[in-house]
Amino acid sequence: MKLASTILLSLAAAMVVIGAHLTMKAGIMASYPFFMFAVLLLFWHMYRRNQSEEESKEQEKKGGKRKNKKSNG
Repeated sequence: MKLASTILLSLAAAMVVIGAHLTMKAGIMASYPFFMFAVLLLFWHMYRRNQSEEESKEQEKKGGKRKNKKSNG
């Protein structure tokens, strides 16, 4: 896992903890922005992870085709 992904997950977890604390102290209306920001960070992390997985699959496909051409020729 890359550093940016670790930071995104850590921030999302921190926002959930802060949101839970604020919910108990001030109510859901005060904590709503923290929960929404946590969800945004989680979606951003998932998007980055999916992009990196797609890039690695594309590189494997290109690498696999090259190996087959070299072994045949």
